Amino acid sequence: MNSERPEEPAGPTEPGEAEGPEGRERGTPIGRRVLLGTLGLGALGVVAAPTLQRGMESFLAGASENDPTGLTDLLPNGGGFRYYSVTSSTPRKNAETYRLKIDGLVDRPATYTLADLRAMPQTRMVKDVQCVTGWRVPGTPFEGVRLSRLLDAAGVRSSAGAVRFTCFDGAYTESLTLDQARRADVLVALRMQDKNLGHSHGGPVRLYVAPMYFYKSAKWLSGITVTEDVQPGYWENRGYDIDAWVGNSNGRDDEPTS
Repeated sequence: MNSERPEEPAGPTEPGEAEGPEGRERGTPIGRRVLLGTLGLGALGVVAAPTLQRGMESFLAGASENDPTGLTDLLPNGGGFRYYSVTSSTPRKNAETYRLKIDGLVDRPATYTLADLRAMPQTRMVKDVQCVTGWRVPGTPFEGVRLSRLLDAAGVRSSAGAVRFTCFDGAYTESLTLDQARRADVLVALRMQDKNLGHSHGGPVRLYVAPMYFYKSAKWLSGITVTEDVQPGYWENRGYDIDAWVGNSNGRDDEPTS
């Protein structure tokens, strides 16, 4: 799914990613010794102390940026998250190439650069991340612009009732009702775990819907379209609940995250 997750057997996965035609050039392949060392560190991390584990995660995050094989993405990094995508290739965006478009039933359509979003007031929240498949990462900091601020700036029309999100992987979509989108705990996130969002975590910008299962927090966010009605997203079209409240949807009874 368009969302990081610890290893789990269910669901489609795409470990690693090959660069698409709009992405940056492939990085220099990591050497055989580095790869073998990485695999060894992955095994060691299972029994390592937290300090060593954090060092391993930092090493893997750096190595994966220059690993076109995708093998380093099979190992834990970033506090227990892993790279997953519903496509075989996701382009990379940076401060120069990233754009977020807001359109649909609004009076003032807009396009934001990464610098534009960073210049806006930022909201930080620390909550558990809960996946519909059962895993939870506790106390995960996210920081970004409240979605409600962007909607207010765009001037949502009275006929609007929902918001649709598209992603620059070219496949993933999500939706919220307008009331859900205006919640104070829904962010257009620029930072995660007190770091700028990297590519594998859906950066440089992703959606973060704190009280819902993590599939609602779409990675690689590129478009926000205000619509009349909710349009089922990628996973809703495959059987997941549209209203994905943690502990009160998808047949699960997890503790709420907010």
